[in-house]
Amino acid sequence: MEHWWRNRLVCPVCGSALVLTERSFACTGPRRHCFDMAAEGYVNLAPPKAAGGGDDAGLIAARTAFLEAGYYRPFADRVAALMRQHCPGGVLVDAGCGEGYYTNHLAGGGARVFGFDLSKRGVRHGAKRAAREELPALYAVASVFTLPLADASVDGIVSLFAPVAEVEFLRVLKPGGVLLMAGAGAEHLLSLKRVLYDTPRPNEARGDLPRMMRQLHAETLRFEMELPRSAAQDLFAMTPYAYRTAAEGRQRLAAVEHLTCEAEMDIFVFQKA
Repeated sequence: MEHWWRNRLVCPVCGSALVLTERSFACTGPRRHCFDMAAEGYVNLAPPKAAGGGDDAGLIAARTAFLEAGYYRPFADRVAALMRQHCPGGVLVDAGCGEGYYTNHLAGGGARVFGFDLSKRGVRHGAKRAAREELPALYAVASVFTLPLADASVDGIVSLFAPVAEVEFLRVLKPGGVLLMAGAGAEHLLSLKRVLYDTPRPNEARGDLPRMMRQLHAETLRFEMELPRSAAQDLFAMTPYAYRTAAEGRQRLAAVEHLTCEAEMDIFVFQKA
């Protein structure tokens, strides 16, 4: 394994640097805490109280099917292009990486990427694909609020449809490092919501924009998707609407043979001083 992550990963228990010994990460602290690499190529570096969370198997399966069919590829390509522009050649973090679609997309474009998420199922999926394709991506089970990284150790972070932990991100970013965050725009998936709800409402603007970083860029990316029934069902399953929709709305969606649906993502790039 390439050791591009050297001097970056730290022990989640004591904060000492981690070194790789065969198939385990051992910390350099006096107690030598040890974390075994799973056969799929990931490691569990979540603090004990944070372990066991994240997305379930059904959500991972639906999101994998939808994303690997290419419906969000314009968004993935735009994120990769912005990171090449603002953080060329850097070591990146995908904070809240889920099943690793965007992590591996970034790594496939030449970036070296950490994929961190609390979902062991998601991290396992991403790590298996990265190993199969020999991508420069290292996956670990970890919380975005307690990243197992040294201070000022990475060049960029992407936070895509995930919580923004500004204080923690500032800690691990190098001076001049960048954060790209993206989420749902006002009319994201509005056509899907028109099927599900009698009075669909636009999405509210995000309230978690960084306050201690300088904004470099902001844009809204829009494109349309032509979704057959199976893809519409996968999209529904990977959104919060799956937990909020009454039976009537589910039945209306099940009856839809084809859905033309808009994607609208608000994308921001910020820089650490």
